[in-house]
Amino acid sequence: MVQERGQAPRDPKFSWAFAVICSEPVPGFEPCRISPGPKTDQPLEYVDMLSVLQQTPDQLTAWFAERSQPAYRAGQVRRWLFERRADAFERMTDLPLALRDQLAAEFRLWTTQVATLRRSDDGSEKLLLSLADGERIECVLLRDDRQHCTACISSQVGCGMGCAFCATGIDGVVRNLAAGEIVEQLLRLQQVLGPDERLSHVVVMGMGEPLANLDHVLQALALATAPDALGISARRVTISTVGLPAGIRRLADLNCQYHLAVSLHAADDALRDRLVTANRKIGIAAVLGAADEYFEKTGRRVTYEYVLLADVNDRVDDARRLVGLLRGRPALINLIPYNPVAGLPYRTPSAGSTARFVDTLSQGGLNAVVRHRKGNRIDAACGQLRRWGRDSRQ
Repeated sequence: MVQERGQAPRDPKFSWAFAVICSEPVPGFEPCRISPGPKTDQPLEYVDMLSVLQQTPDQLTAWFAERSQPAYRAGQVRRWLFERRADAFERMTDLPLALRDQLAAEFRLWTTQVATLRRSDDGSEKLLLSLADGERIECVLLRDDRQHCTACISSQVGCGMGCAFCATGIDGVVRNLAAGEIVEQLLRLQQVLGPDERLSHVVVMGMGEPLANLDHVLQALALATAPDALGISARRVTISTVGLPAGIRRLADLNCQYHLAVSLHAADDALRDRLVTANRKIGIAAVLGAADEYFEKTGRRVTYEYVLLADVNDRVDDARRLVGLLRGRPALINLIPYNPVAGLPYRTPSAGSTARFVDTLSQGGLNAVVRHRKGNRIDAACGQLRRWGRDSRQ
């Protein structure tokens, strides 16, 4: 069965399904403070001001209690942040002025600055954000003809998975993003929405490997789905991974019920080793084994993403090998025609080769969708705008 769609799901049968996780703090999570610091593979340890987005509900309630303020003040702040799109504490007008001044003195609302905003005629909008330590990340707003507004967000600065066709991985991974930095991408994208629009979907498919920063991704998604925060339906969020078995199994054991998308891109190790460097230490068999376990424990069908690269993995024989690999699994194949990256040798496949690939999968009994290309005029492929911004400063 074949269905074409945009970034957001169109058919409930193919909806990226998962259940909301509890909004309690993730064990080991610590508040993040804001100030420049050295590069690291861990979230930056800030020292100047607390980020309000790093505060758990209990921590924010405790802050108010220490100042003899009622517990409901924390809820007021959260409503202003997540529902009313306040961009400064002074706009939180149902709080006493003195309390707003205290909040502004002790907390920082924004830890990022918008370095670049690009808009496409297809409704896509891409933000290049400067972080407190000078690093940059990207997030994208994708609109479709069903009034869906999908936020595509990053989990790391750079990426260490080594996908040969991806702009993000060219310079490797710099560090993990803190949970507040992940949430802030959602709020920045929410700021560019029209007054009658709201975020409807979240895909953790931007820069970085989410399962390599899982604690902070879970913390951020808890806020994205919490009824008193962004309130996005839990069945409208997806975590995308190149396939880290330990991370997949951890998600399965936690029974978070998030929908899982595995970036496969090849049906055999010989080709996948070339396209995804991380596969050399993992192997497709281990990835599929963990994905099968995820389905068994959560009941959530796994999506396999497959970027179509002209004359590399888009041939009929490639499709037949993919049928042999995935036949019998309750899976959805998400085919993504390549979004070209300047300086890389890969090309978008022709419409004819894409159609032949789809037909071969259908004849083999696999369910497949073709993702419409969006944002190619605004460098919406992962890492493109960051590279452009870096190069323009050199």
